[in-house]
Amino acid sequence: MDTKSYKEYIDYLYTFQDLEYKEFHKGLILNSKYELIGIRLPIMRNISKELSKKDILDFLSFSYDKYYEEIMIQGLVISFIKDEELFYKYFMNHIKKIDNWALCDSFCNSIKIVRKHKDKYFKIALDLSCSNEEFISRTGIVMILSHFVLEENLSKIFSMLNSIKSDKFYVNMAEAWLLCDLYIKYPLETRKFLENNNLNKFTQNKAISKIHDSFRVSIEEKEELKKYCK
Repeated sequence: MDTKSYKEYIDYLYTFQDLEYKEFHKGLILNSKYELIGIRLPIMRNISKELSKKDILDFLSFSYDKYYEEIMIQGLVISFIKDEELFYKYFMNHIKKIDNWALCDSFCNSIKIVRKHKDKYFKIALDLSCSNEEFISRTGIVMILSHFVLEENLSKIFSMLNSIKSDKFYVNMAEAWLLCDLYIKYPLETRKFLENNNLNKFTQNKAISKIHDSFRVSIEEKEELKKYCK
């Protein structure tokens, strides 16, 4: 993609601009360094699907990384790569660009290829989760939440959660979200973890709060879990 084509691409993205949505979404990604055009996610998914039918590598080789939507669409296009070695290369580069929860979560939810190489990417996700970088850590946690909440992984997931020392908001929220999902699927094992762990007060209490909000947990269980609040 040359400079002229890039400009045409950005002009094309602007045809989907929704100013009302832009103002709403701006309030959700306050600290992002990227400029916001204001395009709804379903539209960006459609754009990425069409781009994936063309020369993916050419598209990914040229970008100024100026706009939030650019980064989002890049991530969604990467999720269409079928060659695992090539995917890994672009995956590792792309996660360095993530600076807000929306870019993180949409990307992590979309990369279904990691399930075909679960041993490799589960280990990568565990390592990323313990990063000191807020959104690298969140990427690892949300990858686990999206693809690797399986019984055989529980001990490693709980060990990872115990190893995280971050007090970053988006890391702790992802931990709480993961623990809620773990409790719904594996209540006995997760209850045992909630009884005794290294989580900070915010994460522990937020996890219990999220479990309390779930319709898939009984009232009796919710009341019982209150005693584990810190």
